[in-house]
Amino acid sequence: MTAPVADAGSTAGSAARPAAQETGDQALAIRNALAAVSAGLAQRFDSDPDADIDRLLQARTGAVDTQVRAAWASCLPVDAPLALFAVGGYGRGELFPQSDIDLLVLAESDAQLAHGEALAAFVALLWDAGLPVGHAVRSAAQCTQAAADITVLTAMLEARPLIATVEDMHALQVATAPNQVWPAREFFGAKREELRLRHARYEDTADNLEPNLKEGPGGLRDVQTLRWMALRIVGTGDLESLVAIGQFGADELATLERERRALSRLRFGLHLVAGKREERLRFDYQKLLAERLGHVDNADTLAVEQMMQGFYRSAALVLRIGERLLQRFEEQIEGETAPVVIDHAFELRRDYLAARDPQWPRDAYDVFSLFAVWAGHDAVRGLHSQTARALAESLSRVPAFQQAEPALRERFIALLRGPHPVHALERMARLGVLGRWIPAFAKVSGRMQFDLFHVFTVDQHTLAVLRNLARFASGIVDERFSIAHEVWPRLRKPELLLLAGLFHDIAKGRGGDHSELGAEDARIFCSTIGLSRADTALVEWLVRQHLLMSVTAQKQDIADPEVIHRFAGKVNDREHLDHLYLLTCADIAGTSPKLWNAWKDRLLADLYTATRLALRRGLEHPVAGIERASETRDAARAMLATLGFGDDDVDQLFERMPEIGFQRSRPDQIAWQAASLRGVATGETRVRARAVGEHAGALEVFVHCQDRDGLFAAIVATLDRLGLAIQQARVLDGPNAMIFDSFEVVPIDPRCPPGIDEVEQRLAAVLDGPLDRIKPTRRTQPRHLRHFRIAAQVGFDTLDDGRTMLSLVCTDRPGLLADVTQAIRSEGLRVHDARIATFGERAEDVFQLTSTQPDGRDGALDETQQEALRDALLACLEGDR
Repeated sequence: MTAPVADAGSTAGSAARPAAQETGDQALAIRNALAAVSAGLAQRFDSDPDADIDRLLQARTGAVDTQVRAAWASCLPVDAPLALFAVGGYGRGELFPQSDIDLLVLAESDAQLAHGEALAAFVALLWDAGLPVGHAVRSAAQCTQAAADITVLTAMLEARPLIATVEDMHALQVATAPNQVWPAREFFGAKREELRLRHARYEDTADNLEPNLKEGPGGLRDVQTLRWMALRIVGTGDLESLVAIGQFGADELATLERERRALSRLRFGLHLVAGKREERLRFDYQKLLAERLGHVDNADTLAVEQMMQGFYRSAALVLRIGERLLQRFEEQIEGETAPVVIDHAFELRRDYLAARDPQWPRDAYDVFSLFAVWAGHDAVRGLHSQTARALAESLSRVPAFQQAEPALRERFIALLRGPHPVHALERMARLGVLGRWIPAFAKVSGRMQFDLFHVFTVDQHTLAVLRNLARFASGIVDERFSIAHEVWPRLRKPELLLLAGLFHDIAKGRGGDHSELGAEDARIFCSTIGLSRADTALVEWLVRQHLLMSVTAQKQDIADPEVIHRFAGKVNDREHLDHLYLLTCADIAGTSPKLWNAWKDRLLADLYTATRLALRRGLEHPVAGIERASETRDAARAMLATLGFGDDDVDQLFERMPEIGFQRSRPDQIAWQAASLRGVATGETRVRARAVGEHAGALEVFVHCQDRDGLFAAIVATLDRLGLAIQQARVLDGPNAMIFDSFEVVPIDPRCPPGIDEVEQRLAAVLDGPLDRIKPTRRTQPRHLRHFRIAAQVGFDTLDDGRTMLSLVCTDRPGLLADVTQAIRSEGLRVHDARIATFGERAEDVFQLTSTQPDGRDGALDETQQEALRDALLACLEGDR
């Protein structure tokens, strides 16, 4: 390894470089000594769950100090006019197993020139010993210049002398003093903006699947930032000093220090497990770290979920306390202004909401009143730090809803019916009030699910669902949800939908069906706080059935009148349908930013529209297939007429199309496909694609060509090669052995979706050539999928129409659908319909298949064919790719 050179070195030096052999021996000695220390610290970490993490960090820092000083002594003369400081985390005395060793050599220019070679030898020795050294050589004046970069200044603020005199220490302090560079006001503003941008990089939440312990919101960097600000503004990085001057509460300090130690313990263990400098709690390490920390799986919660819940709760508290201290720093810099009175209880101080009564809150009613006033003044900057602290100290006064007085229950209902109710619920959750009021919510706070489908903790997902509902309520049209803005105004009592959203996942992690358990929680809550039986029943039903619409839309053929009739029978009336549609949209979109797409939007909108029509007709009058086909035919004819098609042209085009298509397709699809066939000779291939909604890259693809073996597998493989993921496929047989296949697709990588022309040309070229040469693309499995293995499940059901339904549940991976269709093709089977659903790492796909019967007609698979296909699929899914 080449040792880095100092940023101000020389070509000559007065100190002789140690002989190569001596240097090598000393480097080996340093390496061995530190390895022994590291092994001992790791053993202490593993053997004692209660070991003081600060002592471990200090012990490692002390061991490194010893070796760095020894290396300095072997390379530099005792009387050299040079000073050595530890800076950054090393200067702070927090050396984790894989932390960098940041050093500053303070020396004037002539000393730098005189000892440049010796300094290079010193740094090289440390690198040879395996220490990840970062260093700078600067004079006092150069320190001032370099400190113009606030990151450099921040590192020097925590300088700790290793080899230095009192004069050296004073010189460095003077060089970086506020009157030289970055006065307190500018430093605070820059650091606060730096914190904001850093949080934004992590989507302003610590509740990610693979959070960053150091840089993420609520991580160790947040604690360090508070110390840096204290150093610049107050003159001390010791937060205990802030307690003495009234800037910080003793309870706040105790909480912050407790959570810092918890985060530090996680980071120490992560470095041990990773064996390298790693700050992200990646899936690669989560299970290993949970085991190393002593967590054990239980009936309801995996060990890794227990560990992660601890992290999320620590991060939330760091964020909460950090907000208060930042505000106090701001007050100290800018000073107080005259308050603006809101009412007898509250006022604005520098646009922060504050309680006027020094003894506030006197009871829980006062607490709920705070959130009501806050909702009515939604533009305020936030909660004043003194009021926030008083609230934190009085959380024990907030009873659970079952023990609350009627007046307090009515106050909560009024919050839901008042302005900005979702903002009120979010603030109550963030500040710990909602968990006191609804104890079941406290249990899911910070609770993760170890999968790739739920990218947020349960409480953060719940709040995301509520925010989506607030968007629907705003009246602003969101192009991602095509009809939500039309449905919301029809709600009789919107607060009931908010309660359903609040409770829909509240029973996660208890074992059993969370929908059933959550419905019981919702029933008890609603009846206790005084809702009517009818309103309580609606909320209970929504929680129990919150997955019904999603499952129906994604796993069943909603173009089948029988499917619509069964779903309408479960929904039963328009009110339940309206609420369930909005809750389903909000739930799916709140599960993962990548989960909602144009296909799901249209699928749910189509199911909603078809069900509304069925309810209007009456459940005793289900829509017959022939009647639906006639309606679709007439509507498509009208659309084609606007495009200049005459009745005779339309009749000829419709005769070329499969009759079942008029029952299974929407009028706009029929019109589009018919128009695509204009001028196409019998037997000629035609491929068309069109954009779906406003989502970039989402397409509907129509394929019309001569039927032959392997056709479906070739189309799937080509779409996969184009970077398109199939969400739904419908395969229909038309007259003259022509197929009418349609595919709903979304880009695998939304940043570079293929264009419509490219899709049409590539597919057409493939279909006009030999299909045997089209094979699935081989891709490397993404890192994150390796940690989530789902045992493949293959099931078969024989349908009334003589087809066999194949149900497949397995671990998702790139090219999965292409491989599955190849396995189906290898068994000589035909695909007639496909429903593709992916939930994080879990793929749940459904296919309708037939095989050629002895009489030449298509029919259901017999047991021998089912077993052969099962074996082929398992070999495909479990084989080494």
